[in-house]
Amino acid sequence: MALEQVHMAAPICLIENRPNGKLVVNWKAAEVLAGVRQPVVVVAIVGLYRTGKSYLMNRLAGKRKGFCLGATVQGLTKGIWMWCLPHPRRADLTLVLLDTEGLGDVEKGNTQNDSWIFALAILLSSTLVYNSMGTIDQDALEKLHYVTELTKKIRAKSSSGHCQEEENSAEFINFFPDFIWAVRDFTLQLEIDGCPVSADEYLEKALRLQQGDTKQMQRCSMARTCIHSFFRSRKCFTFDRPASGQMLHRLEELEEDDLEEDFLEPMAHFCQHIWETSQPKKVPGGRVVTGTMLANLMKTYVDAINSGDVPCLENAVLALSEIENSAAVHEAISRYEELMGQRCMLPTGTVEELLGWHTECKREVTGVFMARAFGDNVKQFQEKFEHELKRKKEVFCKRNEQMSFDYCYAVLTNISKELEDGICSGIYSVPGGYKCFLAMKNEIKKKYHLFPEKGIQADKALEVFLKSKEMVAKSILQTDKALTDKEKEIEALRAQAEAAQLQQKSLEQDLARLKQMVEDEKRHHEDEIQLLNEKWEEEKKMMEEEAERMIQQMVKDLLKKRFVLKAREIEKEIELLCLKE
Repeated sequence: MALEQVHMAAPICLIENRPNGKLVVNWKAAEVLAGVRQPVVVVAIVGLYRTGKSYLMNRLAGKRKGFCLGATVQGLTKGIWMWCLPHPRRADLTLVLLDTEGLGDVEKGNTQNDSWIFALAILLSSTLVYNSMGTIDQDALEKLHYVTELTKKIRAKSSSGHCQEEENSAEFINFFPDFIWAVRDFTLQLEIDGCPVSADEYLEKALRLQQGDTKQMQRCSMARTCIHSFFRSRKCFTFDRPASGQMLHRLEELEEDDLEEDFLEPMAHFCQHIWETSQPKKVPGGRVVTGTMLANLMKTYVDAINSGDVPCLENAVLALSEIENSAAVHEAISRYEELMGQRCMLPTGTVEELLGWHTECKREVTGVFMARAFGDNVKQFQEKFEHELKRKKEVFCKRNEQMSFDYCYAVLTNISKELEDGICSGIYSVPGGYKCFLAMKNEIKKKYHLFPEKGIQADKALEVFLKSKEMVAKSILQTDKALTDKEKEIEALRAQAEAAQLQQKSLEQDLARLKQMVEDEKRHHEDEIQLLNEKWEEEKKMMEEEAERMIQQMVKDLLKKRFVLKAREIEKEIELLCLKE
């Protein structure tokens, strides 16, 4: 399943928004998402209702139809809808498109969860598209007031304190998605002060912080400040109307030739940019998220919202690591059983052969565990993994011994059939019968040693078989009138010595096997420590890189704030100079 791609014929509701404001996970959709074992690129779109969000998502899916479009003023998308598709550029990724309920719908009885829909889109996505109409002006920025509420709707850390909001702001940049502003029905020329500008330059100009200390200025700058602080990657696309007049109501039916060139060209660039640059979803620590992990994260966030809590990323990642690490143990152990069953043909001829297969399979499944496991509790789950693996190995060892013993005993039973028939018919209960009995027994042993692939319990099975014949042998010996008492005593002692020698050999073999098992465990324990250290180093490196990015962004934000303060001081000085003149 890990290499398979999910092909959904149509979108499905992932999170239902009930009229009472409760968010409910659609378990059928969650199961589809959980079945995506590939890393996921998650593109979510947000914006006011009836602004054409769904049409943009259908274009990203490479389809004309999919997410429901509407031709009236009534918003159709409710909650969050999902469409999982093969990534258009990379076979090792799955593209997950999330179309969200339109914000600010006047028909909603309860609009409080608009902020929760917006927060969930950010928490779940790796690229966030904000869709608006007309131009990026103060009105458009004020409609994006949801971004200013994020520090109250999302927590990065579980600890609380008076600086929690500032700490959240600093941490957000580590897991917030790339930000794309899609400006629809844009008919103006991209010019500033008579000079042509790109859409990105237009966006940055619109997001430039306003100078001044008045409440009005602070309110105007709030959304700008939040976008600067939270989204380190920002891009803008402007689109003219896709068609004119009544044709807009039939967008799903229109062919490419029916659409305006001024719409098609930026739309192609928009899709190309997202397909080629959008990164797989990650959580703090740099861990790439699969569809399975995303489904678990989503459930954690929705449960927190419905319980009245603020979704906490640290807690969600901890819960996710518990789920993933437990699943990693189960997956690796199941794979071990599968590989051992395929490769190791029981019974093996030697212990070394079994341990060799065990080592080979363990090396492979340890990679399976390490590839999926992550977080601070990896060591705890690795110990559980090693314990389960040791238990499974012991099961295979016991099965190997039992299969060898059963086979060997069956061979002995088969080749001793003539001996058994003779005992039953009494042919050995005559003078000289004991020598005949011994000759037959030695013949059986010769035949037995010639049988191939008996396994590691060959001597043990022979020991048990001969022990089962001791009473019969003693009886035949004592009743054999051809032997003197002295000869009988010598034969009895010889039989005891033979049995003791065979038992000693069996014990020595058991001891040698035990020694091999101990040495094998010691070697594997050293390998485990090395692998765990490598895993720690890998996670440490990702954490350090993440911390460095956060520090750089904090320094950048600090310098920007100082620049704004300095600019305000200069502005005041200029005003004072003007007043003096």
